[in-house]
Amino acid sequence: MKKTNPLHQALFRILRPLARLLLRNGIPFGEFSELVKRAYVEAALEDFPDGRRKPTDSRAAVMTGLTRKEVKRQREILAGEHTGTRDVLHTNRASRVVSGWVHDAAFQAGDGEPDMLAFDGPLSFSELVKRYSGDMPPRAVLDELLRVGVVSVDGESGRLVLQQRAYVPAGDSEEMLQIFGEDVSDLIATIDHNLVSDETGQPPLFQRTLTYNNIPPEVMERWRRHAAAQSQALLEQLDKWLGPHDRDIAGQKSGSESGDPVRTGVSIFFFEEPAGKEPKGD
Repeated sequence: MKKTNPLHQALFRILRPLARLLLRNGIPFGEFSELVKRAYVEAALEDFPDGRRKPTDSRAAVMTGLTRKEVKRQREILAGEHTGTRDVLHTNRASRVVSGWVHDAAFQAGDGEPDMLAFDGPLSFSELVKRYSGDMPPRAVLDELLRVGVVSVDGESGRLVLQQRAYVPAGDSEEMLQIFGEDVSDLIATIDHNLVSDETGQPPLFQRTLTYNNIPPEVMERWRRHAAAQSQALLEQLDKWLGPHDRDIAGQKSGSESGDPVRTGVSIFFFEEPAGKEPKGD
């Protein structure tokens, strides 16, 4: 009997829900295959340096199993994608507005909580958007935050009230797909780091999962609410510690004497499925 390759089995578990998302958004296999080739080429050229030598198309072809012609084509596409593109914010602009509202003392009430804001004027919502979202129209940002329930309008004063300390878009929107790409990428990068930490001599990153597989269904609704409340409380506690150190919040410029900026954070996600439902794979 053929022994199952553990990496193949793990990859199938990753690819199965990914295939569902791709099909739902109309991405055929050929388009996905092109993206995989591009990722292979970029990883071969950037993540596996050979001493002081610049990686070559030939070496990337040997590593990836692609032809040198295909490696060259993908490398040129990557070069075109990277040329002239602006820096990508790892947090969505609406999310930065919410973060500024939570942490910037100028937009806080006397008790340190986010203040109720007028739409226009000094220290208003429009000022908040200008400070943390650049050239985005304040009305467009407000409409989105109202749509997802992060902000409400006070019935008496007409001022804006922050209802939630985090912005999470709904559905398969562009913003939600951006979060999908970042969260999955971060998780895989953390696992990859931990798999080779003994070889690299770097300390492992925190990675824990709580799992049970024989929970009665009548418990699930209470568990969902409890897990969400506890997770939200933990993230808000961590946010209060880390947020004020962000240079945008602290008013520091990037590239200051303290060094280049670091992107860091903690992700929490909830999962449930029928027990014993294992992807078939190989």
